[in-house]
Amino acid sequence: MKVTKKPAAPTWPLDIYNVFKKVGIRQIAYVPDAGHTVLIKSCHADKAMRAVSLTTEEEGVAMLAGSWLGGDRGALLMQSSGVGNCINMLGTIRECRFPLLTLVTMRGEWGEFNPWQLPMGQSTAKVLDDVGVVVNHVNDAALVGETVFAAAMMAFQTCRPVAVLIGQRVVGFKDWSK
Repeated sequence: MKVTKKPAAPTWPLDIYNVFKKVGIRQIAYVPDAGHTVLIKSCHADKAMRAVSLTTEEEGVAMLAGSWLGGDRGALLMQSSGVGNCINMLGTIRECRFPLLTLVTMRGEWGEFNPWQLPMGQSTAKVLDDVGVVVNHVNDAALVGETVFAAAMMAFQTCRPVAVLIGQRVVGFKDWSK
């Protein structure tokens, strides 16, 4: 009898959750995404945080602008395919000098199986950069926590939009061939 060992759960989502606590993030806007599942569940379980499921990603940009004006820090969680939905709203963030921390789980990169994910996945960093978002890309799970911490500090101390693109190597390879 062959015994297969279940892979250990990734720790990087909890590293992000710990950063959220450390920097005082209280509001989480997200579009449901498998890559962010552990983080979303952790935020929902925390009575000091308010996690809100969105219909579209741009709603999160507006929600977090309101959070900032109300005195709360927040973060937007989305997949790379949702970045294109936010372009007009990101202009508001830039012009009004609101901070925005967004964590983007990448698709359309290493090992992608779905051709529909390639166009936005391959252009996410450029699109964000073109609209004035500071972009940090992380492909090593051990560096996710410190990358998110640095991005949060930059966003909230300089009142700028900052994105952390969590590479597909970190999120994991989706193998639908089985």
